[in-house]
Amino acid sequence: MKYSILRLLELICLSFLMCFAVNTFGQSLEALRKQKEKTASEIEYINNLLKETNSNAKVSLNRLAVLERQIKLQDNLINNITGEISYLDTSIQQNSKRIDSLSTELQAVKVKYASMIRYAHRNQDNNNQLLFLLSAQDFNQAYKRFIYLRQYADYRRNQAERITEFKNSITNQLLEFNKRKEEKQSLLVSKVNQTKIIEQQKKQQNDVYSDLQQKGKDLKKKLENQRKVELRLQQEIERVISDEAKKAGRKSSAEPGFALTSEEKVLSGDFSNNRGKFPWPVQRGLITDHFGEHPHAVLKYVIVRNSGIDITTQANAKARAIFKGEVTKVVAIPGGNMAVIIRHGNYLTVYSNLSEVFVKEGQKVEIKEEVGNIFTDQDEDNKTVLKFQLWRENNKLDPEDWLSRQ
Repeated sequence: MKYSILRLLELICLSFLMCFAVNTFGQSLEALRKQKEKTASEIEYINNLLKETNSNAKVSLNRLAVLERQIKLQDNLINNITGEISYLDTSIQQNSKRIDSLSTELQAVKVKYASMIRYAHRNQDNNNQLLFLLSAQDFNQAYKRFIYLRQYADYRRNQAERITEFKNSITNQLLEFNKRKEEKQSLLVSKVNQTKIIEQQKKQQNDVYSDLQQKGKDLKKKLENQRKVELRLQQEIERVISDEAKKAGRKSSAEPGFALTSEEKVLSGDFSNNRGKFPWPVQRGLITDHFGEHPHAVLKYVIVRNSGIDITTQANAKARAIFKGEVTKVVAIPGGNMAVIIRHGNYLTVYSNLSEVFVKEGQKVEIKEEVGNIFTDQDEDNKTVLKFQLWRENNKLDPEDWLSRQ
């Protein structure tokens, strides 16, 4: 009896642990699959961007950056698939152990049940049971024998039911086992296909890189022109900062602090509190050049300085305000199209490389309000790039720290 109780507790604990493992596995697998779907969606978006640029025979740094992002995402996708395979391996092992455990228990129950059936067969005559009751020494003993016979019958029935339950459980576990094996096989095929794709993408990336290396002079000239455009834009931003410094009674923009009304102070606080939560200044896109100083993608020993980030998006895309504020400046920059500067208290957001502007100076704008069309450069691989900057008074900030994760 003591052994039976201990065995029952052991089975209960085993079942609990198996259920816990399956639930944990299910949650992890679901998270992996969601991430895989998100990555696949991003890859599809990048493929669409590349289709737009493939209509132009010229290669560009922008295409190189897009290809680099595509390869990184493709690598992430393969890692997701590998993770799924790993989890499925764990599930298959768990199912296999569960099947073995259930089979062992089923065999033990069958042996006990067979023993009971043989005993019952030897004593199947109802007269034997009646004699067993009548041979009791007194009424109490007869009653106890009656209870024993009823419990024995119940036990036999329970054992038969347990055999059925074990068989059903084994069948279900086998179905799950086979399902996981099929899923694993499908993922293995997918992994092989994705590996072939990434090899093709790396070859394409190398081809573009080689073409660009042969155009070193052109790249240097474009970089020089871009720096001139950025310098003009920075001068306009500094002019806005200087004007605000004068309003605050300061002699130069180097002295911190804008002149803020009580309403603008609240706006600044709201802006600061939303760090990492702001919507992107485009509906959808990918960052192809990051904030700060970093080596040029092709030219050796050349350092690129970006006051903001470059966001590549699709043709005809619109730039939109990331937060409510007031349009402080709309400026045309020779060689750099149009730019819009929006003030949010003591913060400034800058949207440049616009072919058309929808707002005017002094206008109040709301979050996600469109401020202009982003320029598509048909002479430069049909790229559509929004240049976006974020300033806190006279300090440049990394926009990636402030925008939400797509």
